[in-house]
Amino acid sequence: MTQQEFQQIAHTIPSNPGIYKYYDQANELLYVGKAKSLRKRVGSYFSKTFVNYKTHELVQRIKRIEFTIVDSEQDAFLLENSLIKQFQPRFNIDLKDDKTYPYIVIKKEPFPRIFLTRRKLNDGSEYLGPFTSVNKVRELLDFIRTAIPLRTCKLNLTDNNIRKGKFKVCLEYHLGNCKGPCEGKQTKEDYAEHLSQVRNILKGNLSAVIQHFKSEMKEYAAALDFEKAELTRKKVEHLENYQAHSVIVSRHVREADVFSILREGDIAYVNFLNVQNGAIVQTHTSRFEAHLDEANAEVLAFAIANLRSIFNSHSSEIIVPFPVDYPEEGVIQTVPKGGDKKKLLDLSEKNVNYFREELRRKTMLQLEEKSDSDRHKTLLQLQEDLQLPEIPIRIECFDNSNFHGSYPVSAMVCFKHGLPSKADYRHFNVKTVKGIDDFATMKEVVYRRYSRLKDEAAPFPQLVIIDGGKGQLNAALESIAELQLEGRMTLVGLAKNEEELFFANDQEPIRLPYNSESLKLIRRIRDEVHRFGISFHRKKRSQGSFKNELETIRGVGKNTAEELLKAFKSVKKIKETPEEELSKVVGAAKAKLVKAYYTNGDVQMNNAKTEQEKEQNKKGKDQA
Repeated sequence: MTQQEFQQIAHTIPSNPGIYKYYDQANELLYVGKAKSLRKRVGSYFSKTFVNYKTHELVQRIKRIEFTIVDSEQDAFLLENSLIKQFQPRFNIDLKDDKTYPYIVIKKEPFPRIFLTRRKLNDGSEYLGPFTSVNKVRELLDFIRTAIPLRTCKLNLTDNNIRKGKFKVCLEYHLGNCKGPCEGKQTKEDYAEHLSQVRNILKGNLSAVIQHFKSEMKEYAAALDFEKAELTRKKVEHLENYQAHSVIVSRHVREADVFSILREGDIAYVNFLNVQNGAIVQTHTSRFEAHLDEANAEVLAFAIANLRSIFNSHSSEIIVPFPVDYPEEGVIQTVPKGGDKKKLLDLSEKNVNYFREELRRKTMLQLEEKSDSDRHKTLLQLQEDLQLPEIPIRIECFDNSNFHGSYPVSAMVCFKHGLPSKADYRHFNVKTVKGIDDFATMKEVVYRRYSRLKDEAAPFPQLVIIDGGKGQLNAALESIAELQLEGRMTLVGLAKNEEELFFANDQEPIRLPYNSESLKLIRRIRDEVHRFGISFHRKKRSQGSFKNELETIRGVGKNTAEELLKAFKSVKKIKETPEEELSKVVGAAKAKLVKAYYTNGDVQMNNAKTEQEKEQNKKGKDQA
């Protein structure tokens, strides 16, 4: 995928945290990545030069991009991990092996130990996590050990061994970090109470614990024991910054398909999440057509059967927002009201809503994604509508931009196969035209464009659109005639407001059907050349690359020009205003200079004198 091709889809990528998936021409998954902001991360692949050959090769192979939004950056880490292990994309090197994000295990044994592990065994122990930040988890475990006394030794503390007195308390007991269950100094019930507090912390039930430490911190501060108060404050900060639970990888939902639906008239959008081994491994949103008399439950039941078939899912549970008639044997249907399953359903609904909003926005801007065959049909329709001798594979469009008498600029955009070809876009600083003259400006830029293509023996467009009236079109045709390029391309004018197309010698314009695909393409080309031209004009103004025409008059400076424009709004109005009216704004002397400039038509002499003065000033500086 080239940078130009990426620009066509950049607006569809959300700024939310989530994961992105790159596919090649054969629809094979190449790479899975995570991001705090999907738009920025994916955009970075197409906006820089890579020194890494692997990344360069990856970008060259990308044909399609999919994304899934999640609630947090931590969830993006976990979803990326599960997808890489599921699909083993060729360009992902890390995370393909058995290593994974760490868990905290509560070991199944007498007086259970709590420790960090990356290996999840089927040994009956309780595993909490996974966690995306090892350092934060280590800090949390250190905090738990200092706040809640639990054993850290590996002794086999069976009732029989404790009765026989096989063990002695260690240094941890004397430091207050353990209550000595090895010598029977702590009961199982008391130890279990401590474990319950640890579970609350690890599962994210932190409110009571945080409130306890805040009260303790205030007590230390009141007693002027600021050192202990600061240590307690850090404990509160650790707990508040700690995210213990994620729905992306859940120990409560092992295997399920999650579905949500968004209905608009006869169109329904259904999102599908596939959970395997407690982790989301597949996400997809589809659009379905429905009859107006079909209930949402009927549409969703059809979509469930369709999507489970496409993705070959055999999950024994489906999670849905409302009951549906889905009689597949052995499949449990759940409509959750809370917990992890409700969070999964909420995540699915978030994705289906985002999908619909992006589609709505693209439709409003006429940026719907179309296949190559659809775009080709549109070009064939445009050829038929305009009676063109060739299919317009390459279309170029020109437009002039000027504001309140500022020196004009022009812009040209190029579309190939119905898509913008931004490498062929061109800006023009007008060189030969003095003042504001749209006809002369159009003649100049068309001449410069196609004289260059002629000199370089480059391919010509099949269709050229001149955004303006017949005057601009005739001016462009004059340049084509001077270049002896008649018959090499077709030129048409596009009326500014009426969206009418006309040829130079036709008395009546052509009106295309309002919602026709050919007119939608022409609108998009027109809007693109407007955007491109105006952005260039603004950039030039911000850089001070040209100044107002009034400032070229000898004796008229920037402040005078601004006063005139503020009072009369445009250079054209200033030209038509009597000298007496001008003098009321800028005084008699300046008004006389302005009026003489436009009345006498001595523009070229004035400019020549100005250039002569500049040259003299330059020589004076050099001599100095």
